[in-house]
Amino acid sequence: MSLVWRWASLPALVLCLASVAAAADGLDQTGNPGLKSAGPLAFGPKGVLFVGDPMGAQIVAIGLPAGESTAIGADFKLENLADKLGGVLGIPGTDVAIKDVAVDPASKVAYVSCARGQAPDAEPAIVTVDGKGNLKVLATDKVQYAKVALASAPPANATAGKGGKGGSARQLAITDLAFVDGKLFIAGMSNEEFNSSLRSIEFPFKAADTTTSVEILHTAHNAAIETRSPVRTFVPFNVGGQPQILAAYQCTPLVTFPVSGLKSGTKIRGTTVAELGNRNTPLDMITYEKEGKQYLLLANQARGVMKISTDGIDKSNLTAPVTGGGVAGLKYDTIAALEGTTQLDKLGTNNALVLAKGTLSAVALP
Repeated sequence: MSLVWRWASLPALVLCLASVAAAADGLDQTGNPGLKSAGPLAFGPKGVLFVGDPMGAQIVAIGLPAGESTAIGADFKLENLADKLGGVLGIPGTDVAIKDVAVDPASKVAYVSCARGQAPDAEPAIVTVDGKGNLKVLATDKVQYAKVALASAPPANATAGKGGKGGSARQLAITDLAFVDGKLFIAGMSNEEFNSSLRSIEFPFKAADTTTSVEILHTAHNAAIETRSPVRTFVPFNVGGQPQILAAYQCTPLVTFPVSGLKSGTKIRGTTVAELGNRNTPLDMITYEKEGKQYLLLANQARGVMKISTDGIDKSNLTAPVTGGGVAGLKYDTIAALEGTTQLDKLGTNNALVLAKGTLSAVALP
């Protein structure tokens, strides 16, 4: 997931294109950008797609090809997405690893980042899906592009757990992206003392990213201070008149970080505004407005899709240990109709594009 954002404000959310500049603006190279993986996606100025490449420890901005396409509408439905991706990639659908689904806010065409296999070094691919259900591999052998290396990325062979255990830490170097007001925000892991990091960089790319080490107070874990667990998904959000990063972590604490505190080489602690339940991995999150109120829609690996009210978010600050199932702070409802959702993104004002149980479809925002 990721759209082009302006800071979401209480009570209203404003989404718009950050720029109407030509796709070539800020793209200073032509050829093959050398993607080693294709992970989180975000759209920048019109015609520019940001691709998180964790295995390459880089962010690549790609100029999208011009051409006519059919926008995805409110009645869109495409079943067996993995099999259809496998069909255009020339592999079985069971070998396709879907990493992200993002909707171009200009064309309303979906972009799917994936890999031809489940291994960390599997060959990456980006596939477009239009409103007619047509799939097309995005050719990257000769494109306009720009790229920037991530500072302090985990080594290629590093593991996420202690003592050499766990999965690839390098795959977690980039866990989510968002572009807002000319700046790209990047969540993931670093090789710093505090492994969890938030990065930011202006586009066009002119300098290395700004890497800030972040820690949280995980009140459902006996108010422990956590520095290793990375942000799993986030959205830009305005809290109390200040631009913030609103982030969800493993075991589902929801935390805000002030953008003003994201400075290179610094360490900051976020404000825990909710605990949404343990034994769970957040997967994707969007914000939206309905009937004059602001909501978060959070897809989870074990706890379904939560519709979270942001009422009182500017006053919520959990500091004491949370017991009784690890739920406190902001209130939420579980949306049973969206069970099995793994990816979601905004599709206009009233709908979302959702990948659930293998089917990619447009659904009305609850």
